[in-house]
Amino acid sequence: MTPDLLDRLESRYPVCIIGAAVVDVIADAYTLPHRGSDVELHQQDVAVGGCALNVAIALRRLNICATNALPMGNGVWAGIIRQKLRQYDIHSVTETASGDNGWCLALVEPDGERTFLSVSGVENQWDDAMLQTIPQQPGGWFYLSGYQLTSASGEKLLRWFENPGAMQRLLIDFGPRLAELDAGFFTRVMALKPLVTVNRQEAEMLWYERLEQQDNFDVQSLLRQWVSRYGSPLIVRLDSEGAGFNDGRQQKWLAPLPAKVVDTIGAGDSHAGGLLAGLAAGWPLEDAIALGNAVASFVVSHRGGDCSPDRESLRKYWQQSLTPQ
Repeated sequence: MTPDLLDRLESRYPVCIIGAAVVDVIADAYTLPHRGSDVELHQQDVAVGGCALNVAIALRRLNICATNALPMGNGVWAGIIRQKLRQYDIHSVTETASGDNGWCLALVEPDGERTFLSVSGVENQWDDAMLQTIPQQPGGWFYLSGYQLTSASGEKLLRWFENPGAMQRLLIDFGPRLAELDAGFFTRVMALKPLVTVNRQEAEMLWYERLEQQDNFDVQSLLRQWVSRYGSPLIVRLDSEGAGFNDGRQQKWLAPLPAKVVDTIGAGDSHAGGLLAGLAAGWPLEDAIALGNAVASFVVSHRGGDCSPDRESLRKYWQQSLTPQ
Protein backbone atom coordinates (compact mmCIF):
# COMPACT_ATOMS: atom_id res chain seq x y z
CA MET A 1 0.00 0.00 0.00
CA THR A 2 1.28 3.48 -0.88
CA PRO A 3 0.32 7.08 -0.01
CA ASP A 4 -1.40 7.30 -3.40
CA LEU A 5 -4.39 5.89 -1.50
CA LEU A 6 -4.92 9.39 -0.10
CA ASP A 7 -5.78 10.71 -3.57
CA ARG A 8 -9.12 8.92 -3.41
CA LEU A 9 -10.00 9.64 0.21
CA GLU A 10 -13.35 11.45 0.28
CA SER A 11 -16.57 11.29 2.30
CA ARG A 12 -19.09 9.01 0.60
CA TYR A 13 -20.98 7.55 3.57
CA PRO A 14 -22.12 9.37 6.72
CA VAL A 15 -20.17 8.74 9.92
CA CYS A 16 -21.23 9.24 13.54
CA ILE A 17 -18.83 9.03 16.49
CA ILE A 18 -20.38 7.94 19.81
CA GLY A 19 -18.24 8.11 22.91
CA ALA A 20 -16.30 10.33 25.28
CA ALA A 21 -14.46 13.62 25.42
CA VAL A 22 -12.46 13.80 28.64
CA VAL A 23 -9.39 15.52 30.07
CA ASP A 24 -6.14 13.55 30.12
CA VAL A 25 -3.44 14.39 32.64
CA ILE A 26 -0.35 12.80 31.09
CA ALA A 27 2.72 11.99 33.19
CA ASP A 28 5.96 10.02 32.77
CA ALA A 29 6.40 7.22 35.32
CA TYR A 30 9.67 5.32 35.73
CA THR A 31 7.56 2.45 37.07
CA LEU A 32 3.90 1.78 37.79
CA PRO A 33 2.84 2.23 41.42
CA HIS A 34 1.94 -0.72 43.59
CA ARG A 35 -0.17 -0.70 46.72
CA GLY A 36 1.24 1.60 49.39
CA SER A 37 3.96 3.01 47.13
CA ASP A 38 4.82 6.64 46.37
CA VAL A 39 5.98 7.05 42.76
CA GLU A 40 7.39 10.37 41.56
CA LEU A 41 5.77 11.45 38.27
CA HIS A 42 6.92 13.99 35.69
CA GLN A 43 3.91 15.75 34.21
CA GLN A 44 4.00 16.00 30.42
CA ASP A 45 0.75 17.71 29.63
CA VAL A 46 -2.90 18.33 30.42
CA ALA A 47 -4.75 17.43 27.23
CA VAL A 48 -8.27 16.85 26.00
CA GLY A 49 -8.76 13.25 24.94
CA GLY A 50 -11.05 10.26 25.11
CA CYS A 51 -11.21 7.43 22.59
CA ALA A 52 -14.10 8.87 20.59
CA LEU A 53 -12.63 12.37 20.53
CA ASN A 54 -9.30 10.99 19.30
CA VAL A 55 -11.19 9.29 16.48
CA ALA A 56 -13.11 12.51 15.72
CA ILE A 57 -9.85 14.49 15.55
CA ALA A 58 -8.27 11.93 13.23
CA LEU A 59 -11.26 12.16 10.89
CA ARG A 60 -11.33 15.97 11.03
CA ARG A 61 -7.66 16.22 10.10
CA LEU A 62 -8.18 13.81 7.20
CA ASN A 63 -11.06 16.02 5.99
CA ILE A 64 -13.72 13.35 6.54
CA CYS A 65 -17.10 14.73 7.65
CA ALA A 66 -18.60 13.23 10.81
CA THR A 67 -21.40 13.79 13.31
CA ASN A 68 -19.90 13.80 16.82
CA ALA A 69 -22.01 12.57 19.72
CA LEU A 70 -19.63 13.37 22.59
CA PRO A 71 -21.71 14.24 25.70
CA MET A 72 -20.82 17.68 27.03
CA GLY A 73 -21.69 18.61 30.60
CA ASN A 74 -21.11 21.61 32.90
CA GLY A 75 -18.07 22.10 35.13
CA VAL A 76 -14.31 22.63 35.15
CA TRP A 77 -13.43 19.70 32.91
CA ALA A 78 -16.29 20.41 30.48
CA GLY A 79 -15.07 24.00 30.17
CA ILE A 80 -11.57 22.86 29.24
CA ILE A 81 -13.01 20.43 26.69
CA ARG A 82 -15.32 23.00 25.07
CA GLN A 83 -12.43 25.41 24.62
CA LYS A 84 -10.33 22.71 22.98
CA LEU A 85 -13.13 21.52 20.72
CA ARG A 86 -13.45 25.04 19.34
CA GLN A 87 -9.77 24.93 18.42
CA TYR A 88 -10.33 21.62 16.61
CA ASP A 89 -13.44 23.03 14.91
CA ILE A 90 -15.37 20.05 16.29
CA HIS A 91 -18.98 20.34 17.46
CA SER A 92 -20.88 17.82 19.58
CA VAL A 93 -24.61 17.25 19.13
CA THR A 94 -25.07 15.95 22.69
CA GLU A 95 -25.37 18.39 25.61
CA THR A 96 -26.48 17.72 29.18
CA ALA A 97 -26.69 19.62 32.46
CA SER A 98 -26.46 16.45 34.58
CA GLY A 99 -22.81 16.87 35.61
CA ASP A 100 -19.23 17.42 34.51
CA ASN A 101 -17.13 15.50 31.99
CA GLY A 102 -14.68 12.88 33.17
CA TRP A 103 -10.88 12.88 33.33
CA CYS A 104 -8.05 10.37 33.51
CA LEU A 105 -4.41 10.08 34.56
CA ALA A 106 -2.25 8.56 31.83
CA LEU A 107 1.01 7.05 33.10
CA VAL A 108 3.67 6.64 30.40
CA GLU A 109 6.47 4.15 31.13
CA PRO A 110 9.99 4.46 29.64
CA ASP A 111 9.18 2.03 26.80
CA GLY A 112 6.19 4.15 25.74
CA GLU A 113 3.48 1.88 27.14
CA ARG A 114 0.62 3.69 28.86
CA THR A 115 -1.73 2.91 31.73
CA PHE A 116 -4.93 4.87 32.43
CA LEU A 117 -6.67 5.67 35.73
CA SER A 118 -10.09 7.09 34.84
CA VAL A 119 -12.88 9.06 36.55
CA SER A 120 -16.23 8.90 34.70
CA GLY A 121 -18.48 11.86 33.95
CA VAL A 122 -21.46 12.62 31.71
CA GLU A 123 -19.87 10.68 28.84
CA ASN A 124 -21.02 7.55 30.67
CA GLN A 125 -24.49 8.83 31.64
CA TRP A 126 -26.43 8.44 28.39
CA ASP A 127 -30.16 9.13 28.59
CA ASP A 128 -33.07 9.31 26.14
CA ALA A 129 -32.65 13.04 25.59
CA MET A 130 -29.03 12.64 24.48
CA LEU A 131 -29.79 9.64 22.30
CA GLN A 132 -32.54 11.55 20.49
CA THR A 133 -29.93 14.04 19.25
CA ILE A 134 -28.06 11.30 17.33
CA PRO A 135 -29.18 11.11 13.70
CA GLN A 136 -30.07 7.75 12.17
CA GLN A 137 -28.12 7.56 8.93
CA PRO A 138 -29.08 4.55 6.78
CA GLY A 139 -26.02 3.07 5.14
CA GLY A 140 -23.68 5.08 7.34
CA TRP A 141 -21.04 4.05 9.86
CA PHE A 142 -21.19 4.41 13.63
CA TYR A 143 -18.11 4.24 15.84
CA LEU A 144 -18.66 3.05 19.41
CA SER A 145 -16.08 2.74 22.18
CA GLY A 146 -16.12 -0.16 24.62
CA TYR A 147 -15.81 2.32 27.48
CA GLN A 148 -19.39 3.42 26.83
CA LEU A 149 -20.67 -0.14 26.48
CA THR A 150 -19.32 -1.04 29.94
CA SER A 151 -20.62 2.11 31.60
CA ALA A 152 -23.76 2.32 33.73
CA SER A 153 -25.67 3.43 30.64
CA GLY A 154 -24.29 0.68 28.39
CA GLU A 155 -27.62 -1.15 28.43
CA LYS A 156 -29.44 1.97 27.20
CA LEU A 157 -26.92 2.42 24.40
CA LEU A 158 -27.20 -1.21 23.34
CA ARG A 159 -31.01 -1.06 23.25
CA TRP A 160 -30.73 2.03 21.04
CA PHE A 161 -28.59 0.09 18.56
CA GLU A 162 -30.96 -2.89 18.74
CA ASN A 163 -33.82 -0.71 17.47
CA PRO A 164 -35.13 -2.47 14.33
CA GLY A 165 -35.27 0.87 12.53
CA ALA A 166 -31.55 1.49 12.99
CA MET A 167 -29.91 0.67 9.66
CA GLN A 168 -26.30 1.50 10.34
CA ARG A 169 -22.95 -0.25 10.11
CA LEU A 170 -21.14 -0.42 13.40
CA LEU A 171 -17.42 -0.29 14.21
CA ILE A 172 -16.61 -1.24 17.82
CA ASP A 173 -13.26 -0.80 19.54
CA PHE A 174 -13.83 -2.71 22.79
CA GLY A 175 -10.58 -1.50 24.36
CA PRO A 176 -9.36 -2.63 27.79
CA ARG A 177 -12.90 -2.88 29.21
CA LEU A 178 -13.63 -5.95 27.07
CA ALA A 179 -13.34 -8.34 30.01
CA GLU A 180 -16.11 -6.48 31.86
CA LEU A 181 -18.84 -7.47 29.35
CA ASP A 182 -20.84 -10.44 30.64
CA ALA A 183 -21.65 -13.29 28.27
CA GLY A 184 -25.28 -12.34 27.66
CA PHE A 185 -24.50 -8.70 26.94
CA PHE A 186 -21.60 -9.68 24.66
CA THR A 187 -23.86 -12.04 22.70
CA ARG A 188 -26.34 -9.21 22.12
CA VAL A 189 -23.55 -6.91 20.94
CA MET A 190 -22.29 -9.51 18.48
CA ALA A 191 -25.83 -10.07 17.17
CA LEU A 192 -25.47 -6.58 15.64
CA LYS A 193 -22.70 -8.04 13.40
CA PRO A 194 -20.25 -5.20 14.11
CA LEU A 195 -16.79 -4.76 12.65
CA VAL A 196 -14.59 -5.31 15.71
CA THR A 197 -11.03 -4.04 16.14
CA VAL A 198 -8.79 -5.22 19.00
CA ASN A 199 -5.14 -5.00 20.05
CA ARG A 200 -2.87 -7.86 21.11
CA GLN A 201 -4.02 -8.07 24.74
CA GLU A 202 -7.69 -7.89 23.78
CA ALA A 203 -7.19 -10.49 21.05
CA GLU A 204 -5.75 -12.93 23.58
CA MET A 205 -8.73 -12.27 25.82
CA LEU A 206 -11.08 -13.11 22.93
CA TRP A 207 -9.10 -16.30 22.28
CA TYR A 208 -9.18 -17.63 25.83
CA GLU A 209 -12.39 -16.16 27.23
CA ARG A 210 -14.84 -15.71 24.33
CA LEU A 211 -13.72 -18.61 22.14
CA GLU A 212 -12.77 -20.70 25.21
CA GLN A 213 -9.55 -22.00 23.66
CA GLN A 214 -7.04 -24.03 25.66
CA ASP A 215 -4.20 -23.96 23.12
CA ASN A 216 -1.60 -21.20 22.93
CA PHE A 217 -2.85 -17.98 21.34
CA ASP A 218 -2.75 -18.11 17.55
CA VAL A 219 -3.90 -14.99 15.74
CA GLN A 220 -4.62 -16.71 12.42
CA SER A 221 -6.80 -19.29 14.15
CA LEU A 222 -8.51 -16.53 16.11
CA LEU A 223 -9.46 -14.72 12.90
CA ARG A 224 -10.87 -17.89 11.34
CA GLN A 225 -12.76 -19.10 14.40
CA TRP A 226 -14.15 -15.65 15.22
CA VAL A 227 -15.83 -15.29 11.85
CA SER A 228 -17.03 -18.89 11.99
CA ARG A 229 -18.68 -18.37 15.39
CA TYR A 230 -20.01 -14.81 15.13
CA GLY A 231 -20.27 -14.14 11.39
CA SER A 232 -18.73 -10.76 12.10
CA PRO A 233 -15.50 -9.27 10.71
CA LEU A 234 -12.51 -8.91 13.02
CA ILE A 235 -9.34 -6.79 12.90
CA VAL A 236 -6.39 -7.66 15.15
CA ARG A 237 -3.64 -5.07 15.66
CA LEU A 238 -0.28 -6.47 16.77
CA ASP A 239 1.81 -3.31 17.06
CA SER A 240 5.05 -3.63 15.06
CA GLU A 241 3.79 -6.84 13.45
CA GLY A 242 0.99 -5.04 11.65
CA ALA A 243 -2.71 -5.87 11.51
CA GLY A 244 -4.67 -8.86 10.28
CA PHE A 245 -8.31 -9.20 9.37
CA ASN A 246 -10.97 -11.67 8.33
CA ASP A 247 -14.19 -10.32 6.84
CA GLY A 248 -15.73 -13.67 5.89
CA ARG A 249 -14.45 -13.42 2.33
CA GLN A 250 -10.72 -13.22 2.87
CA GLN A 251 -8.13 -13.35 5.62
CA LYS A 252 -5.01 -11.22 5.16
CA TRP A 253 -2.15 -9.66 7.08
CA LEU A 254 -0.96 -6.10 6.43
CA ALA A 255 2.53 -5.02 7.42
CA PRO A 256 2.89 -1.75 9.35
CA LEU A 257 4.93 1.25 8.36
CA PRO A 258 8.29 1.24 10.18
CA ALA A 259 8.25 3.66 13.11
CA LYS A 260 10.48 4.76 15.97
CA VAL A 261 8.09 4.54 18.92
CA VAL A 262 8.04 7.60 21.19
CA ASP A 263 4.84 6.77 23.06
CA THR A 264 1.67 4.84 22.24
CA ILE A 265 -0.97 7.21 23.63
CA GLY A 266 -3.83 7.45 21.15
CA ALA A 267 -2.35 4.88 18.74
CA GLY A 268 -5.32 2.51 18.82
CA ASP A 269 -7.81 5.37 18.55
CA SER A 270 -5.88 6.91 15.66
CA HIS A 271 -5.83 3.54 13.90
CA ALA A 272 -9.62 3.43 14.29
CA GLY A 273 -9.84 6.98 12.91
CA GLY A 274 -7.82 6.08 9.82
CA LEU A 275 -9.79 2.86 9.41
CA LEU A 276 -13.10 4.72 9.69
CA ALA A 277 -11.95 7.35 7.19
CA GLY A 278 -11.31 4.61 4.66
CA LEU A 279 -14.68 2.99 5.35
CA ALA A 280 -16.43 6.37 5.00
CA ALA A 281 -14.79 6.68 1.58
CA GLY A 282 -16.21 3.31 0.56
CA TRP A 283 -12.81 1.63 0.40
CA PRO A 284 -12.32 -2.13 0.70
CA LEU A 285 -11.53 -3.17 4.28
CA GLU A 286 -7.94 -4.01 3.32
CA ASP A 287 -7.26 -0.46 2.10
CA ALA A 288 -8.99 1.09 5.12
CA ILE A 289 -6.79 -0.96 7.46
CA ALA A 290 -3.69 0.13 5.54
CA LEU A 291 -4.71 3.75 6.15
CA GLY A 292 -5.23 2.97 9.84
CA ASN A 293 -1.75 1.42 9.98
CA ALA A 294 -0.21 4.54 8.43
CA VAL A 295 -2.01 6.94 10.79
CA ALA A 296 -1.09 4.84 13.86
CA SER A 297 2.55 4.67 12.75
CA PHE A 298 2.65 8.46 12.47
CA VAL A 299 1.10 8.86 15.93
CA VAL A 300 3.45 6.50 17.82
CA SER A 301 6.43 8.33 16.33
CA HIS A 302 5.28 11.61 17.96
CA ARG A 303 4.92 12.42 21.66
CA GLY A 304 1.48 13.03 23.17
CA GLY A 305 -2.06 12.03 22.24
CA ASP A 306 -2.90 15.06 20.08
CA CYS A 307 -0.77 14.30 17.05
CA SER A 308 -3.03 12.76 14.39
CA PRO A 309 -1.74 13.90 10.99
CA ASP A 310 -3.44 15.94 8.32
CA ARG A 311 -3.33 14.53 4.80
CA GLU A 312 -0.18 16.32 3.68
CA SER A 313 1.77 15.40 6.84
CA LEU A 314 0.64 11.79 6.51
CA ARG A 315 1.54 11.67 2.83
CA LYS A 316 5.09 12.93 3.52
CA TYR A 317 5.58 10.56 6.46
CA TRP A 318 4.21 7.60 4.50
CA GLN A 319 6.47 8.32 1.53
CA GLN A 320 9.53 8.74 3.74
CA SER A 321 8.76 5.46 5.49
CA LEU A 322 8.76 3.65 2.14
CA THR A 323 11.94 5.33 0.86
CA PRO A 324 15.18 3.38 1.52
CA GLN A 325 17.49 5.32 3.82
